Amino acid sequence: MEKEMLDIDIQTATEAPTIFKEAIRPVTLKITFTQFEDVVYKIKQNNSTKNEEKVILNGVSGLVQPGEILAMLGPSGSGKTTLITALGGRLGGRLSGAITYNKKPFSNAMKRNTGFVTQDDFLYPHLTVIETLFYTALLRLPNTLSKAKKAMQAEAVIIQLELTKCKNSVVGGEFLRGVSGGERRRVSIGQELLVNPSLLFLDEPTSGLDSTTAQQIVSALWDLASGGRTIVMTIHQPSSRIFYMFHKVVLLSEGNCLYFGKVSEVMDYFSGIGYIPLVAMNPADFLLDLANGLAPDGSHENKSKVKQSLTLAYKHNRLYNLKAQLQGEQLQETNSSHFQDGSEDKNFAKWPTTWWQQFSVLLRRGLKERRHESFSGSQINQVVAVALLAGLLWWQSNISHLQDRTGLLFFMSEFWGFFPLLQAIFTFPQERKMLEKERSSGTYMLSSYFISRIVADLPMELALPTLFVTITYWMAGLKPTAGHFFHTLLVLLLSVLVAQGMGLALGALVMDQKKAAVLASVLMVSFQLAGGFFVQHVPAFIAWIKYISIINYSYKLLLGSQYNENDTYLCDSGVCLVRDFPSIKHVGLSGQIGAAVALAIMLVGCRLIAYLALMRTGL
Repeated sequence: MEKEMLDIDIQTATEAPTIFKEAIRPVTLKITFTQFEDVVYKIKQNNSTKNEEKVILNGVSGLVQPGEILAMLGPSGSGKTTLITALGGRLGGRLSGAITYNKKPFSNAMKRNTGFVTQDDFLYPHLTVIETLFYTALLRLPNTLSKAKKAMQAEAVIIQLELTKCKNSVVGGEFLRGVSGGERRRVSIGQELLVNPSLLFLDEPTSGLDSTTAQQIVSALWDLASGGRTIVMTIHQPSSRIFYMFHKVVLLSEGNCLYFGKVSEVMDYFSGIGYIPLVAMNPADFLLDLANGLAPDGSHENKSKVKQSLTLAYKHNRLYNLKAQLQGEQLQETNSSHFQDGSEDKNFAKWPTTWWQQFSVLLRRGLKERRHESFSGSQINQVVAVALLAGLLWWQSNISHLQDRTGLLFFMSEFWGFFPLLQAIFTFPQERKMLEKERSSGTYMLSSYFISRIVADLPMELALPTLFVTITYWMAGLKPTAGHFFHTLLVLLLSVLVAQGMGLALGALVMDQKKAAVLASVLMVSFQLAGGFFVQHVPAFIAWIKYISIINYSYKLLLGSQYNENDTYLCDSGVCLVRDFPSIKHVGLSGQIGAAVALAIMLVGCRLIAYLALMRTGL
């Protein structure tokens, strides 16, 4: 990987900017614009007993053309994020109205030609900037480009967004220091620029940044718009310098549009309807005051009346002309022979890369990201400490001390049921936002992500229990033959994989870390108590739990790895059969194949449930 990056640096010194300017996917149409008319979005009130609906967007209309930046302004709760999500083709539910791109509804072709930067930066913290963009390029750019071309495209984006100085620095996150907030934001933008989108959406790209960094971000976006792209963004409170870099602005208040049009005309418009600022001020601050219902003269006029007055004024003074313009575009569409339904989609496969390519890239990325977590010092020290403690407590236990030895085997099945399950249960809840972001962009199939995620976890899932058994087995003085040792190890590894699958299934079903952890604890305690070691006379009405207990099956197999039905031990009455020992007799030494088959079914079944649960969530 490092050698590839070094080669890329040499090649892109002169070629990167040219690559960036080339159109990755030729578009048949020469004009790219977004048109939206009478967009309405409603949601049901959760606390309402009358099935009342809340209107989030109420008849918003507008038109954005190539080379323009449209800024959406409004207070919190005004509908900015909902509108930009709807325009980005990512909003389901009760959405009505007409939204067209290239005079067509949202399509697979437009999805692949659109970038969407979310409000929060969902990035892998242990990857460097260049690795983040390189892996994104491998996943999102089509097979018509070679691997070297994709790498050069990533480098071109780094140059374009002025990330060269930090490209070899880790991105960082909440618990890992990395690049600055502004650089992290530019990395998120860069991921979308890799596909050279004609249409770029950004949800509050300057949120949380200082004025200078925000200015740099918007300046970069202005340069991109100058290249013929259409850029739509929400922004909370821009400075006056930033405000005048926009071409058009939408002002929203409680889902209603108070203004849509050119930035250069906004102050004249509000002055014409009687809303004039008393002092020189940032136009954006003035607009936000109006959207909040604050009259510029400082009067205590009812806020609702101010908002209603502004809404009616917009409908009477500007909305008619805007709709006439939209109707003119539709008429032009009708008379044009250039637009043929589905013509673009034929040139685009559903996915930019094959399943195997997605799997291999996701696997490499996953291994590189999770190696820091999987093989962290705390994880290894925890396992080694428990292994040494168990080895010391059961130090060279006598072969006749069956109670002690069966206790050790039960502890092993119990510990390696809890440990991997609690590690795996947080997998999908933690990665949900990243998965939603990449899946909504059409980056990869759910199956390729799921399989790569399982395979990437195998090194940790197999290495740590192997280390544990290697230490504890010999310290405890279990049967000192290679056959018995590897039999014990294989049983434990199978148990670990089943527990991991159950953790993945629980996490995918609940998708809430706290709830999933509580559910897992209750479930594993139930399995532990029904495992056949603590309670040997379980009432019939609840005895069925043992048939779904991982611990029950793994304990049975671990007993089988050390003993067979003809083994004996010294007891008070002389020589007794191991199979008649109370804690072994209840579980039994027979039926080893059945126990192994049961774990194998659970191994596959839990992962299948996890996959179906992810599909159910719409990921």
